Amino acid sequence: MKIKSALITSASGSIGGLTASHNRGGLYLRARTIPTNPNSVQQQAVRGFVAALTARWLNVLTDQQRTRWMAYAYAVPIPDTLGEPRNCGGIAMYCRSNVPRLQAGLDVVDDGPTVQTLPWTVGISTGTYAAATNDFAVTFDNTDPWANEDGGAILVLASTPQNETINYYKGPYRFAGLIAGDAVTPPTSPATIVNTFSFEVGQKVFTQLRVCRADGRLSLPFRDNGIGA
Repeated sequence: MKIKSALITSASGSIGGLTASHNRGGLYLRARTIPTNPNSVQQQAVRGFVAALTARWLNVLTDQQRTRWMAYAYAVPIPDTLGEPRNCGGIAMYCRSNVPRLQAGLDVVDDGPTVQTLPWTVGISTGTYAAATNDFAVTFDNTDPWANEDGGAILVLASTPQNETINYYKGPYRFAGLIAGDAVTPPTSPATIVNTFSFEVGQKVFTQLRVCRADGRLSLPFRDNGIGA
């Protein structure tokens, strides 16, 4: 079914038996489905991180630290599913910044950022998807700030292998590795990341990369893909 409306130019979510969504072709409606919950080890870990961070927000952080996160959330709106900027709130921003850090084995940042911007992902790309070794290369500029500080990193997530004709992929992604910054010796580009999922020649792998800074700031995702060779 196709829909063209002068009244509905953007929509997201479900009503009745219909779900509104969008892709590169624009807005579309589909039958509402109830997603399955595989309750995977990775899902359980993320839920545990969120619970631990929520308890930390309530019981460990000082009023000053919470105020700084709330100020950062107010100053740095995050795009929603329709691309509209919104204030996600202090505790949500705290979890948004720190859950990926815990996934990557980095330290939690309790002090809210004083720089009121998101980090950038300019100059990052992926390539050389090697099926034989199940890895791919991440190219970056090691003069960027994240690469020259302890606690900064690029976090790399990757998809299950897809048919090479697939051009749009929402997820899920699984954490594959990180490229850690170093205040003394920055990492060398390109870096090799071993994918969590095995892929074959001709299969496409989608990647999602985020820059995280030592002060807790987390970039929007940079998305790329490549075909196994």
